[in-house]
Amino acid sequence: MTVVIDPAFDPVPSLARATSVSVSSQPPVDPGALAVFVPAEGELPESIAEIGRDALAAAGFTGAENQTLLLPGTPLRVLVGTGKAGIDSDARLRDAVAAFTRAAREEARIGVDLTELLASGDWDAEVAVQAAIEGAVLARYRYDALKSDPKTVALEELMLQIGEQHAEAAEYGVERGLILARTAALSRDLANTPPRHLSAVKFAEVVELLAPEFGLEVEVFDREALMQLGTGGLLGVNAGSVEEPRMIKVSYRPEGAALADAEGHLALIGKGIMYDSGGISLKPSNAMHAAMKFDMMGAAAVFASMTALRDLGTTTAVTGWLMCTDNMPSGSATKLGDVLTIRGGKTVEVKNTDAEGRLVMADGLVLATEEERRPDAIVDIATLTGAAMMALGTRTAAMLANNDSVAEQLQAAADATDENIWRFPLDHRYRDQLKSNVADLSNIGGQYAGVILAALFLNEFVDGLPWGHLDIAGTMQAESDDLWRSVGSTGFGARLLAEFAAGFVKPAGEVDAPETDIDEADADDE
Repeated sequence: MTVVIDPAFDPVPSLARATSVSVSSQPPVDPGALAVFVPAEGELPESIAEIGRDALAAAGFTGAENQTLLLPGTPLRVLVGTGKAGIDSDARLRDAVAAFTRAAREEARIGVDLTELLASGDWDAEVAVQAAIEGAVLARYRYDALKSDPKTVALEELMLQIGEQHAEAAEYGVERGLILARTAALSRDLANTPPRHLSAVKFAEVVELLAPEFGLEVEVFDREALMQLGTGGLLGVNAGSVEEPRMIKVSYRPEGAALADAEGHLALIGKGIMYDSGGISLKPSNAMHAAMKFDMMGAAAVFASMTALRDLGTTTAVTGWLMCTDNMPSGSATKLGDVLTIRGGKTVEVKNTDAEGRLVMADGLVLATEEERRPDAIVDIATLTGAAMMALGTRTAAMLANNDSVAEQLQAAADATDENIWRFPLDHRYRDQLKSNVADLSNIGGQYAGVILAALFLNEFVDGLPWGHLDIAGTMQAESDDLWRSVGSTGFGARLLAEFAAGFVKPAGEVDAPETDIDEADADDE
């Protein structure tokens, strides 16, 4: 049974709200607002030199990083502080443009002069233009699909001024910036949609509708198909729900090439818990519980990232596995102590039904290893553990990997997108905490090292392939507008995975895999 709350609501994200970007060596024509970047020290920009620092200080403006001050007029001038360091990285430029865009929230057409920045010789025009576009477009993002009278002023045009010599590089930057901003916006739209409006079944329909626009193929597996596949993890988590589960397989093949002919093959696994009540291990009714519509952000990030692959010219074949269900308590729900059989036959004792993400991901990992052409690497992404948030807060995600090359490529993509990650050790000394008296594994370990234990559990299902894991629980949402991170879902991971896949190189080096299974290790100890 599917509960229809609003039959008129269409959860398909709007991809039509595109911002026009113009790049020219001439000043912007009739902008509603212009950015003026102001350092905390040294000379003021020529356009505001007559005001003087004393007058700015009297108005409370010191030039601190991302501080803004509006100077009324036509056009509106928005002073943006760049601090003592100035704009010395693409991350700082993205932030500065986002601060400007938020301050000019009532203006539909805005302009940014990048000529001085590029004249320094320290910048690639492509990188600067891309960062500026991402900062502006993502800062203006707002999820208002369910508001009867949206107040957000759409960003119709972003005008960038650059030197003539940078025109060719800037053109590529415009293309990449718009692609990646669209990717993050799509991921945000999916995650922000309430769970009653976007069930696993509806998510599959959205993917089927959008995928052809981006050269993607889709195969959807319903409950009956999942039973035939033996995906006991996904089915076990779904057992308490009136909504059917869905596994959504999304395939990208470069320029229509067969999988066997692609330069490489990458598998992406996304956790898609459409709403996580905790199941029988019910979560407390607090703000975090209310945010559990975001528990499908891993699946949203995988799908959104794949919509960018063709446009980015990705030469690696990519297969995405979106493992989708809600996790609800009921008379039919999986109980503590139940044993689930994961695809491939490994059994798991459920000691906590709120540690459900790793159960659905395990099925996806096994299926990825069984592909006719085995992946050269697997990466999974999930809002997996509260321990990640406790350790790293809300601006950095946890990363673990069994292969240094995979970890290094993920780190490079994180650096490029300013979606921060921090590598944790895959410490096998904790592995025996996952032992069970009645099954091959337990789905939780001890009180501590929760991030590592969850990753060690997932590592049991990758069959020795190079693998990386992103735990984005802490970074899934912004509680208020924060530069280019708009309130609600951050879309964290979508741009990161797109950059990772676009630049993917077959990993070299050893795989850090356990030598024996848990039962054998226990027998040796005895």
